[in-house]
Amino acid sequence: MDDTAAAAVPTLEVNNVEVIYDRVALAIKGVSLTLPQGGMVALLGANGAGKSTTLKSISGLLQPERGEVTRGEVRFMGRDIDRLTPQARVRLGIVQVLEGRRVFEHLTPDENLVAASVVTGRKGDFARNRDMVYHYFPRLGERRDAQAGFLSGGEQQMLAIGRALMTQPRLLMLDEPSLGLAPFLVAEIFDIVRRINREEGLSVLLVEQNAIAALEVVSHGYLMENGRIVMHDSAEAMKKNPDIQEFYLGGAEGRNFRDVKHYSRRKRWLS
Repeated sequence: MDDTAAAAVPTLEVNNVEVIYDRVALAIKGVSLTLPQGGMVALLGANGAGKSTTLKSISGLLQPERGEVTRGEVRFMGRDIDRLTPQARVRLGIVQVLEGRRVFEHLTPDENLVAASVVTGRKGDFARNRDMVYHYFPRLGERRDAQAGFLSGGEQQMLAIGRALMTQPRLLMLDEPSLGLAPFLVAEIFDIVRRINREEGLSVLLVEQNAIAALEVVSHGYLMENGRIVMHDSAEAMKKNPDIQEFYLGGAEGRNFRDVKHYSRRKRWLS
């Protein structure tokens, strides 16, 4: 494959994926999305829409929750990864920052970064990767010797993202990074993630309920409802869409996205 063809291969392709829990409960139904290399895309939707399940189908974290992909495929850099373990996916360059800022609270930020670097076995890159994390999150550098459990919520979220960066990912997936944070912290963290995306060429899949914040930093968005993709467009078009404005940017209640007329299922864009 020549360089031009390689550049055209999307970082991530989720094709018609179906996930079932406990061999009974259908969680996501025919979900398809594409993330171009170096792109930054949001997966939006209300709580319970299937966003986190979609991420776990990509990272391979369904099995501990008794979930499985029963249909479709997930491709990373053109490779089918459905049969790979979560550890193998991390080694390929896929990392997921779980919802809830799950850091090792009894360790310092520095020790958290050390623990994350062991996952890939690339010890020689530790110092460079740590310097990169503290470059993007200088607040962590200032508190590198503090116990992580005593960091603020925003600092813990920064640390969770920093740990993910220590694995030298090619795809960074963030699950509700704005959860429980003040708006100014959300803006700060999203701005840093956008810088990382731009300066490091890192592809980012952002799962969010906070559509206002997410659509300010991504290029494209997908909207999920009841386990399905019901809308896909550029971020600018989604911000102008009257249904998005009403449900997410205006706070209307009492309607269901099944009533949305302006949508396209599994629409593709060219990277």
